[in-house]
Amino acid sequence: MAFGRIGVLIVMMMALTGALNAQSLVVDVKRATVDPVPIAVPDFAPVEDVETPTGKLSDIGASIGQVITSNLISTGLFRAVDQNAYIEKITAAPTRPRFAAWRPLAVQALVTGRLNMLPNGNLRVEFRLWDVVGEVQMEGVGYTTPVSNWRRIAHVISDRIYSRLTGEEGYFDTRIVYIAEQGDPLNRTKRLAIMDQDGANQQFLTDGSYLVLTPRFSPNRQEITFLSYFNNRPRVYLFNILTNRFEVLGDFPNMTFAPRFSPDGNKVVMSLAEDGNSDVYVMDLRTRRETRLTDDPGIDTSPSYSPDGRRIVFNSDRGGSQQLYVMDADGRNVQRISFGRGRYATPVWSPRGDLIAFTKIGDGKFRIGVMRPDGSGERLLTDAYQDEGPTWSPNGRVLMFFRTPPYNQGANGGKPSLWSVDLTGYNERQVPTPFDASDPAWSPPLPVTTRQQ
Repeated sequence: MAFGRIGVLIVMMMALTGALNAQSLVVDVKRATVDPVPIAVPDFAPVEDVETPTGKLSDIGASIGQVITSNLISTGLFRAVDQNAYIEKITAAPTRPRFAAWRPLAVQALVTGRLNMLPNGNLRVEFRLWDVVGEVQMEGVGYTTPVSNWRRIAHVISDRIYSRLTGEEGYFDTRIVYIAEQGDPLNRTKRLAIMDQDGANQQFLTDGSYLVLTPRFSPNRQEITFLSYFNNRPRVYLFNILTNRFEVLGDFPNMTFAPRFSPDGNKVVMSLAEDGNSDVYVMDLRTRRETRLTDDPGIDTSPSYSPDGRRIVFNSDRGGSQQLYVMDADGRNVQRISFGRGRYATPVWSPRGDLIAFTKIGDGKFRIGVMRPDGSGERLLTDAYQDEGPTWSPNGRVLMFFRTPPYNQGANGGKPSLWSVDLTGYNERQVPTPFDASDPAWSPPLPVTTRQQ
């Protein structure tokens, strides 16, 4: 296996000078429909336009602005104002903008930034967020980082802007692990791949010489668990992204399905099949001891912990059809929670704990839906031919999944791709990947080493 390193150091400098007044501009993320907030993100201006190993500083500044704009637009909550309409030219001088030049464009939020190369070769990136209507600075922070890390800084800044304007945690400085697929439908090559949440920085983690399935992130660590058939033997692997090391969690003589971490990252819950029957087991990663949680003639699979670690949701056909059940983390107090028409699969608990996402199968379609942990409030968010395998953003506001069109639907027939949708169901977007893609898993926010100065 070949792995890449993503560990980085970001030094966060003190908040930039300027009055940080009470926030007056607020974006409501909970409304089903909302008029996007007009936002302007001019290119980040260099103090001096010097050449760097990554390119001219002015080009990097333009790219940072584009990444921030793309991130914010992707939420469906913001609308970018065309740069050709700008009246004021933003420079590297740390001055207040002329708000009167932005109001005719209906701009409500303005992001300005500047770049400077430091004597040690690092890049300093400063940004400010302005409420144009209230004529106040809402946020102002500077970062120091290696020049090659400019895209990561753009995601970090996007998170701060999103958080400041919505009151919700951002999810842009995250990664997605998924299965990259190529080849004939009956003989697919499947490789484990990882990328930024916006599709950038694609990297393969396995070489395709053996089958890989169901990758999942640890909720609090940069670790992945996945199922592999190495030499036709089912094995569950652990992979640490920061150290590029992997280890075998266990050799299982029988079929293993859908391993997932516990919220504290110390356990992995999974389904093991024996004699045609599947039950839920949990393994302690420190002792490697397995504990059986279910013992039923039905097929119990796809377990997922609640964020407090006290309960587990799974799907089972023990009642005659595939439905969702919730039990205590020790396997007690099993209760069915799904009662709608059709079958339910691949449940996953929201990081907020308020919802469970699932794949619903019925009427000839696979759809992504959510319900409360007691089974109430069921809503379907998508309505395509085959949508399945939901995974939550760290803030619990967006779901990613994979979509497969019918085989008779042109060149893309039968080829899976990644999509995202927010909890309103109104902001559905395709996530770019270089190959066919399935089974995504969203990482927690990337670790940032900070030092206040």
